[in-house]
Amino acid sequence: MTSAVLFDHPGPPEVLRWRSVDRVRPRPQEVVITVSAAGVNNADLMQRRGHYPVPAGAPRPLGLECSGTITDVGADVTIWSVGDKVCALLDGGGYADEVAVPATQVMRIPTGLNDIEAAAVPEVAATVYSNLAMVARLTRGQTVLIHGAGGGIGTFAIQWASAIGARVITTAGSATKTRAGLDMGADVAINYRCEDFVAATSAATSGRGVDAILDVVGSDYLHATSSALHLMGTS
Repeated sequence: MTSAVLFDHPGPPEVLRWRSVDRVRPRPQEVVITVSAAGVNNADLMQRRGHYPVPAGAPRPLGLECSGTITDVGADVTIWSVGDKVCALLDGGGYADEVAVPATQVMRIPTGLNDIEAAAVPEVAATVYSNLAMVARLTRGQTVLIHGAGGGIGTFAIQWASAIGARVITTAGSATKTRAGLDMGADVAINYRCEDFVAATSAATSGRGVDAILDVVGSDYLHATSSALHLMGTS
């Protein structure tokens, strides 16, 4: 037996309980990770509150990302070995002593990060890469507008876009967050509480607009955000 965090009914954090559960065994294309740390995401909070049903087929325990050590590998897995230190994007199940996950959803812990820090990487990394690299196809020399410099997705996106050589414009709601955005590699940081970010973006691009926008705000900002986009850009 092993342990996992489960709950019998929706509610506040107090409904969560450690429970004994069966040991997990990997399918042929899975690995088993002994969990060192698990990320806490909004989807976890919504599920625990009863606002977001667990997807069909997903493990009962919450937890969409984790870090730890591989302790078992499926018969078809060749890219990972027992003892590898990794972090992983999960379908669920991270709030547990161990979790089985497809080998293709696992990555090595980035150099310089401890297990706790690494557990917070997979969700934001997958979100940023899938949007900016796979959908927007952002490349060196292009300009991207990234909302939310102070959030997890924003901080990762700024660093990733800067690392590939894109020009980064970011927005945030305080001077502290805009300064943090600049420190992480943004070329322009706009405090949307003090200035019109559409006008500021237009000025920063000489009226051209940006090639891509990563918008984690949406809602009331959607129309204004779209106005900052170049004619052939991607949002």
